[in-house]
Amino acid sequence: MCIPVYNGETYLGETIRSVLDQTCGDFELVILDNGSTDKSGQIARSFGDRRIRIERNSSVMELVPNWNRLISLCRSPLIKLVCADDLLHPRCLELQVAPMEADPGLALVASRRHMIDEHSRIIVPRRGLGGLVGVHSGVEVARRVVRNGANPIGEPGNVLFRRDDFAAAGGWRSDLPPVMDLDLWMRLLQYGEFLGLAETLAAFRIGRGTLSAADEGEIYQAQRALTKELGDSALFQVRGIDLAIGRMLAPVGRFRRRTLYAMSRKAAKRAAAAAA
Repeated sequence: MCIPVYNGETYLGETIRSVLDQTCGDFELVILDNGSTDKSGQIARSFGDRRIRIERNSSVMELVPNWNRLISLCRSPLIKLVCADDLLHPRCLELQVAPMEADPGLALVASRRHMIDEHSRIIVPRRGLGGLVGVHSGVEVARRVVRNGANPIGEPGNVLFRRDDFAAAGGWRSDLPPVMDLDLWMRLLQYGEFLGLAETLAAFRIGRGTLSAADEGEIYQAQRALTKELGDSALFQVRGIDLAIGRMLAPVGRFRRRTLYAMSRKAAKRAAAAAA
C-alpha cells in the first residue's frame, strides 16, 4: 500500500484511515511526502501505526518520477497506490489480494469504484469495468479499452498489481501523463491476465480544480494516442472493427468526463451555498 502526497492535508487523514481500516491487516503503508509545505507530514505521523513508513523528497518531484520512486520504496510483492484524496472500502485488500495470491497467472485485479465529491458524497455509484467483470486475457481487455474510448478499468486506487511486473514493464511513463494509469495497466497485461471484480471497493474523488478544460483536452488527445498504440501492437490483436467503434465512441467518453466534472462542480456549489 502506498500514498503519494503533496499538500494534501484536506483529505489525507481520511485516506489513511480508509487504508488502516482494511479487514486484511497484513500490509505496509508507504507514504511519500513530495516536499509538502502544509500539515501533510504532521497528519501522516499522527497515526503512530507500526504499519506506516513515511518518506519525504528533499525537493518537489514531477508526478511520474515521484510515483516511480514511491513504488521503488515498496517492499511487498503486491502493490496498490492510493491517491491522497481517494478512499478504500474496508474489504478492498481482502477481496483483491486473495485471487492474486491464489493465481500467479493474474497480473491485474480491479474493482468498480464510486465517484465522490469534496464531501465524500457519491456522485456516480459503481462506475467502471463494463464488460470486464471476471477473468480476461490482455487481448480481450485491449479490445474493450479501445472500444470504450476512455478508461473502463479505473484509477490506481481500485487496482492491485505485482511489483515485479511493474519493474519489467518499466513503470509509469512520462510521455502520456493524462492516461498514465491506463497505459500502465495495458503494459502489465503483457505478463498475465486481468480479473475484474463486481464489487465496488474504492472511491475516486473529484473536486473543484481537479480538471480544467485544458486538462480535459489533453486527456482526449492522450487517449487517442494510446488507442493508436494498442491498435499497432501485435500483442493485443486489436481489430479494425474495435478501432472503428473506438473512434465513434471517443466523443462519448469525452462527454462522460465533462458531465462528471460538471456534476462535481454543481455539488460543490450546492454545499457552499448550504454552508453559507
